[in-house]
Amino acid sequence: MSLWSRAQKLPPESLQKVRAVYGEHFPIEVRHCLASWIESRIWTPEPEEQQQCFVEELVQEITTHAELMVSPDMFVTKMKLLEAAKQFRMQYSHAPNELYTYMRRCLALETEVIQNAMGTSYIQPQTERKYSELSTGLQTVRQKVNMAGEKIRDLQANVESFILQYHECLKDKRHINYLQQSDPMTEEDRELEACLRVQIEEMEMKLNVLITQINQSQMELVDHMKENITNLCQLQSQVLDEELIKWKREQQLSGNGVPMQSNLNTIQEWCEMLADLIWSARQQVVNVTRINGKMLAELRQPHLTEMLDDLTKQVTSLLSSLVTSTFVIEKQPPQVMIMNTRFTATVRLLVGGQLNVHMTPPKVTVVIISEQQAQQLLKNDSVNEPSEAPAECGDILNNSDCMEYQPTSRQLSVSFRNMQLRKIKRAKKKGTESFMDEKFTLFFRSEFSVGGGELGFQVWTLSLPVVVIVHGTHEPQGWATVTWDNAFSSPGRVPFAVPDKVSWGQLGETLRIKFCSETGGDLSKDNLRFLAEKIFRRSLPVNNIKLNSMMVSWTQFGKDDLPERNFTFWEWFYMMVKVTRDYLRPLWCDRLIMGFIQKKQAEKMLSKCPPGTFLLRFSDSELGGITIVWVGEGNEVFSLQPFTSRELMLRSLADRILDLTQLQFLYPNLAKDDVFSKFYTKPDETNVKPVKSLLE
Repeated sequence: MSLWSRAQKLPPESLQKVRAVYGEHFPIEVRHCLASWIESRIWTPEPEEQQQCFVEELVQEITTHAELMVSPDMFVTKMKLLEAAKQFRMQYSHAPNELYTYMRRCLALETEVIQNAMGTSYIQPQTERKYSELSTGLQTVRQKVNMAGEKIRDLQANVESFILQYHECLKDKRHINYLQQSDPMTEEDRELEACLRVQIEEMEMKLNVLITQINQSQMELVDHMKENITNLCQLQSQVLDEELIKWKREQQLSGNGVPMQSNLNTIQEWCEMLADLIWSARQQVVNVTRINGKMLAELRQPHLTEMLDDLTKQVTSLLSSLVTSTFVIEKQPPQVMIMNTRFTATVRLLVGGQLNVHMTPPKVTVVIISEQQAQQLLKNDSVNEPSEAPAECGDILNNSDCMEYQPTSRQLSVSFRNMQLRKIKRAKKKGTESFMDEKFTLFFRSEFSVGGGELGFQVWTLSLPVVVIVHGTHEPQGWATVTWDNAFSSPGRVPFAVPDKVSWGQLGETLRIKFCSETGGDLSKDNLRFLAEKIFRRSLPVNNIKLNSMMVSWTQFGKDDLPERNFTFWEWFYMMVKVTRDYLRPLWCDRLIMGFIQKKQAEKMLSKCPPGTFLLRFSDSELGGITIVWVGEGNEVFSLQPFTSRELMLRSLADRILDLTQLQFLYPNLAKDDVFSKFYTKPDETNVKPVKSLLE
């Protein structure tokens, strides 16, 4: 998140202070529009020679953003941006360091305002530091690519000068041959011949010097371009193999409730910069190859053609890798997919706008394939075999559409809004496997060309694993497979391999995040210990320091029924998540529900309390049930029949607690009405009459 994004979330008075930092000297529209770009340049101190380019680059960025604002409601902002660009060029072209210094001071003041408003010190987050480092690296390569362009222009001029002088020399030699054929030669002819010979000698000396310069320039250029391509390869590896892979992993973990940190728009900016530089580097190699082709065959350097061909292959491979890797699924299809139910997905090409792919909008097709087909597909890709579309395992309606380009966001994407899986072909089951263990994936594929048809690409990508079910009652089992896969898959795995066993520390954290993201309230250490005892099917010592390293198997998690029950651990946990999310969320977030606690422990805790004391715990015997454990007369502890979603749909748990007059204190000693009254249904909110006390 950029500094400006943080400022936007401040209270109005603090945000006003941030705006006042810049005054009329620097339009706030520019700050808002170019937040990430400005911060990436300012936070990292740049050499003075790079600061000299700051104004021109800023003007160019502002102009580019302004030209993308084509909608009528953006007209005023567009005019302000263009006017700002004009003023910056006029005022700071001869003093770029002044604007650079001014912006550093403004950002420092903005940071101070945010720091004071939030009561914390501002530390540049890792994502912003990474953005700064990558942007600095890309800017450095851009300068080197520009330098290579200047050298190519100098080489072009020298080669053209050589060709002109060479042909002039040939012309003089032909003139001498013509004079020598005269019979007899006159004195004037002899003088002219001597003059021409002197001229030819001088010209050949110049040509030899030019040949040396051209040969040296070509070799220096090849080294320069090779260095640029190497640097681009390293930067691209950081973006694709680190940041994009990290984003994809975070996207998968978000299916289990883990918040995403990476920003796809930021990654797109990096990819667009890479695409621009790689394409420029490729054109430079092509230009040097063309210039080398103009040279006389006998004057060409040995191996230069081979070296240029090798560079062409390297830079083309780099571009191909960038294009194919940036065809990503921005919005994943549902991982538990119900047959004959509408679902959506969005695919995006991160470099599509930069390479003008949108000029001929490519068509994207979606099919569903099996885990085995996905394995074969990646195997073929690893040995560079053609990636033909595999045979589909099912029938998806509305599975093809063309990508659309949004000029304002520079995004080339397609959203499939009305897909529906009509049929599925399943593999034969082995042993205890069920169809809810079987994983499929959606295969997205497209073809397009860039550079006016110069290069063609076939791109494809796979969705996260999908479990196909035929009815909503199978959702818990489907989510067991998906949750385990999301949590414990590793980057670069064979589709869709996951470990059969994981530590309780890993699984416990997965369950905690899942429960918290769905219900809004966290699990305590005691809750997690109870869950551990539940899944291990036995009591555990209170101070068991080895608990987190104890291994839990997939069968314990999602296959084997709990003792004396007809449901698995996951099914029980999933239904607790669901009933808490749908009916108990406010009570859970206010910590009024103890939830995950053993029945015997609850009874032991209440046995020392006065009559009327109660607590709320999740049922062991009823899926998605919550029960009230309370102390009656004579200090006898009772448990009510669990309330499930069926009962809670008719009357809330808070209202049921209100109905039960025998319940007086929430454990340990909180007066019932003090903590539950705000959740009671007001008389004018419902016509439902209170139910008769279940204790009577």
